[in-house]
Amino acid sequence: MPILREIPSFDFEMPIVIVGGGACGCVAALAAADAGADAIILERDAKPEGNTSLSGGQIIGAGTKLQAAAGVEDKPAYLTQDLLSKARNQCDATIAQAIAEASGPTVDWLVERHGIEMTPMTKFSYPNHSRPHIHMPAGFDGSALHAMLLQAVAKAGVDIATSAPVTSLFADDQDRIRGVQITRPDGTLENIGCEALILATNGFGGNPALVAKYIPQIADAPHLGHSGNQGDAVLWGEGLGASLKDLGSFQGHGAVCTPHMTRLNWGVVAQGGIQVNARGKRFSHENAGYSEQGLIVRSQPGNVAWAIWDERCEKAAGPMLCHQTSWSQGAIKRIPDVAGLAAQIGCDVATLQSTFDEIAALGARKERDAWGRDFSITPPLEAPFMCAKITGALFHTQGGLEVDGEGRVLRPDGSRFPNLFAGGGAARGLSGPADWGYLSGSGLLVAINLGRLAGDAASALVKR
Repeated sequence: MPILREIPSFDFEMPIVIVGGGACGCVAALAAADAGADAIILERDAKPEGNTSLSGGQIIGAGTKLQAAAGVEDKPAYLTQDLLSKARNQCDATIAQAIAEASGPTVDWLVERHGIEMTPMTKFSYPNHSRPHIHMPAGFDGSALHAMLLQAVAKAGVDIATSAPVTSLFADDQDRIRGVQITRPDGTLENIGCEALILATNGFGGNPALVAKYIPQIADAPHLGHSGNQGDAVLWGEGLGASLKDLGSFQGHGAVCTPHMTRLNWGVVAQGGIQVNARGKRFSHENAGYSEQGLIVRSQPGNVAWAIWDERCEKAAGPMLCHQTSWSQGAIKRIPDVAGLAAQIGCDVATLQSTFDEIAALGARKERDAWGRDFSITPPLEAPFMCAKITGALFHTQGGLEVDGEGRVLRPDGSRFPNLFAGGGAARGLSGPADWGYLSGSGLLVAINLGRLAGDAASALVKR
C-alpha cells in the first residue's frame, strides 16, 4: 500500500475523504454532514458490509437517555474504570476516558438526530461490565445496525462510492495527505484530492501474513471477520512513519460453533453455562471474557470444546440473530439429561456427572473454583440441556495507528499529522497488548466514537 509523494492533478476533490463504509466511516460522515462539511465515503466492496455487519451490533453508551428511561444508573467514570481494569491498565487511559465521556452523547445523538433504533440490554451483563453499558439495535444484530447507519448516511446526503478500493495515498513532504488513488475492478485508476483523510478501514485480521507476523498464536484459528480487513491503515502508517501500538492485540471468541462457524450468544455462559473438553472436564473460568477464551478453547484436545447451558440461559441469549443462526444450522442440540450429553460429547458419563456435581457444590458453598469463577451468583444448570461443539476464532485485530482524543494520527514523538485521522479497527483499540484486555462491545465503542470525534475534528479543520 504505497505512499506516493508526487502529487498529481486530481480527477475531483472533496474536503473530507473517508476510507471505509462500516460503522466508523458512516458515523464520521454523519458528523461531517451535521457540521456542514462535504465528505465522501470510499468503500472497497460492491456493497458496504465489513465487520460491522458481522458483529452483534452492541453499542456501549454510559449515561444515555435510554438508560435513564430504563432505570439504569450509569456514567462515564464507571465505563472508564471497566475499560482500564479489563485491559489491566495497559491501554491509553486518556483515550479511554475521552471515548467513555463521548459514548453517552454519541448514542443519544444517533438515536435522536439520525433515527438509529436502540434499546438498553438489561437481561445479563458481559464480563467486567459494572453496569449494563450495552445498547442493542433494532434487529439485535450488526447487519441491522449497519443498515440503519447506511440509511442515515443516505438521508444526510453523503455519497458512498462502492467498488472503490483505495490503493495509495498521496502525501507531500510535510506528510500532509493531498489525496488518494483508487483502483477500480477493471483496473482503472482514479485520483481524488482531499483536505482531510479519515481512515476507517478496520484492522488486519484478513491478512494472514500480518496476523502471522504480529499475533502468531492465533494465526491457525478461523478468522470470522471480514476478508477485506487487509491492514491497509497499518501499512500506510508504516509508510508514513506513524506510531503503531499494540499490534499483538486482538478480539477472539471462545464460543464459535464448529464446523458451522456460527456464534453462540455469550449470555449462555454469563447466565451460568459451562464449557468442557472432550473428556467432560472444565478447563478454565469460562466467563472471564469471551475474547481470551478463544485461545483457551483452542488449547484443548483437537482445538475444540463443548458449551453446555439450560433453558434459563437460553432465554437470555435467544433474541440475538447469531444465536438463532446457530440453531437454524443445527449447531445446537437439545439433550434431555447428563447421560445424553456424555453420549453427544463422547466422554465418560461419570466424569461429566462429577463436573456437574462439582459446580453445584461450589455454588451451594459459595466458593470460587480453581480459576476464580463464582457459581453462586447464578442458579444451577437444570435438564433439559443445550450443547454445541465449539472452537476459538479470531474476530478482529485491536492494534493500529496511535491517535489522540480527536482521532488525529500521531507520530512516535507524539506530534500530529497535519490532516490524517483514524478510527475503528484502523486505530489502536482499548484492549492493551493482548486478547485478554477486550471489553465486550468495545470494538464498536471505539469505531463509533472515534468516528464521530474524527468527523467533528476533520470538519473543523477543513472549515478553517
